[in-house]
Amino acid sequence: MKKLRIAIDAMGGDHAPVNEVSGAILSLRETNNRFQIDLFGDETLIKAEIKKQNAEKLSIEVHHTKSVIDMNDSPVTAIKQKSDSSLSHAMMSLKNGETNAVINTGNTGATTAAAILILGRIPGVSRPTIAAPLPTSFGPVLLTDIGSVVDCRAQFLVEFALMAGIYSERIFKRTRPRIALLNIGSEEGKGNELAKETFERLKKIGNEINFIGNIESKDILKFKADVIVCDGFVGNSILKFAEGMVSVLKERFKNYAEKNFINKLLMGVAQFPLKKVFGDLNYEDVGGVPLLGVNGVVIIGHGRSSPKAIKNMILRAEETSLQNLPKIIEETLSRYQNE
Repeated sequence: MKKLRIAIDAMGGDHAPVNEVSGAILSLRETNNRFQIDLFGDETLIKAEIKKQNAEKLSIEVHHTKSVIDMNDSPVTAIKQKSDSSLSHAMMSLKNGETNAVINTGNTGATTAAAILILGRIPGVSRPTIAAPLPTSFGPVLLTDIGSVVDCRAQFLVEFALMAGIYSERIFKRTRPRIALLNIGSEEGKGNELAKETFERLKKIGNEINFIGNIESKDILKFKADVIVCDGFVGNSILKFAEGMVSVLKERFKNYAEKNFINKLLMGVAQFPLKKVFGDLNYEDVGGVPLLGVNGVVIIGHGRSSPKAIKNMILRAEETSLQNLPKIIEETLSRYQNE
């Protein structure tokens, strides 16, 4: 069987290319060279890091590119004006069938724009969506959209539900994943016009989806659904609020411990369970999130992604590629639209 090949924009993240190269090396050492990594970017910098880590014998191929799309670049303009960038070359390798997936920790808007302009949308997809797993006591719940489409129509949200449902089923192994619509109340008829129209459309889909109705934000982390659907403005706000809350809690615990010796002793006793709780919220274990709805597997990560996070992004890209998710999404949307 031919080795899977995963393309990485090695110049995209906050600590590029060191973390990108280190994550690639970690993934290959952990899997005994199960797949090949194609690194796109400054050849001199990338090869120096590979040599530094004594990784010359691993399945890594370096592709030199001249420019980089950074966080300050306008997404669509950057893709059009920097066709020689590491991101553009990585996407082209996927389009041309030279690689099986792309991961990027750089400019999210540019990654989305590059995927749409270079790979194109899956037939039947109005807008691609970014879905993020949120931790619960019983496993991750998938929230979509988290920022790729801030002004949504009901049709977009229905497509998000279908695509995220497939991802939840194939990647998180959920049988008939429960799909809920985020709303201000759980009763039917609640919400604005967008929520009401989306509710009616989801209710009519039938066997293609296990729609369980509305869900309130207070129940997101109670595992009452496997997939929660909302527009990108709301989803992004929820995600960033959750990230901020974790930081606040860590700071509060630290301040409590520093007040006196007794507090420090109590926090020492609680150290192990607290590490376990916060470990479940660690973005490094998730790695990255999928861009669903484009003709290819694209995984997006934090700009600050550590080598461990990038390693997990690579493993997620491998798993998603093996599942042939874009093809399954295309077939599912075709059945839904023909009903």
